[in-house]
Amino acid sequence: MIRILIAEDQRLLRGALASLLDMEEDMEVVGQAGDGQEALDQILSLQPDVCLLDIEMPVITGLEVAERLKAQMAACKIIILTTFARPGYFERAVKAGACGYLLKDEPSEKLAEAIRRVMAGHREVSPELVFGSFRQENPLTARERDILRLIAEGKTANEIAATLHLSHGTVRNYISETLNKLSAKNRIEAIGIAEQKGWL
Repeated sequence: MIRILIAEDQRLLRGALASLLDMEEDMEVVGQAGDGQEALDQILSLQPDVCLLDIEMPVITGLEVAERLKAQMAACKIIILTTFARPGYFERAVKAGACGYLLKDEPSEKLAEAIRRVMAGHREVSPELVFGSFRQENPLTARERDILRLIAEGKTANEIAATLHLSHGTVRNYISETLNKLSAKNRIEAIGIAEQKGWL
């Protein structure tokens, strides 16, 4: 029996997926989570064979859950379910060790078969998502991403400098370099570009 945990913040979709997968003779849904932290806690306590992870969830994202599980060397196999063909998301999912990267609107029988194939040691990726992943590499450094995230949270350059223990001038240089790399006119546009490409 394949033991499955479903992490999806839309309750209706989560319930529908659980019902459909529970009808498969060789599958059992052992847990459901509505946010990333709940998913992480349940995976560590329930030890499912497979976790279906939505990317955009409250508290922590599905990608962050996958990254933390990889760091903890958890045995659970991760399948990312998404509606987004964003290059940066696919890149992060692969680096986090995800075994599958599938569209949410796949037919249920296709999802069940993908779960079986992942359990057999294969990788499963929706073709549409593969084609969407041909992209430029993320040009931002880790520090530039940190600063852009803090800007997105509404922090000023002085607050960012204090948070990251940098000088005000250094923060301004990072922001200027980030705008140049993204060909953005201002900070808001830079955040939009980075989010759209899945680089934040």
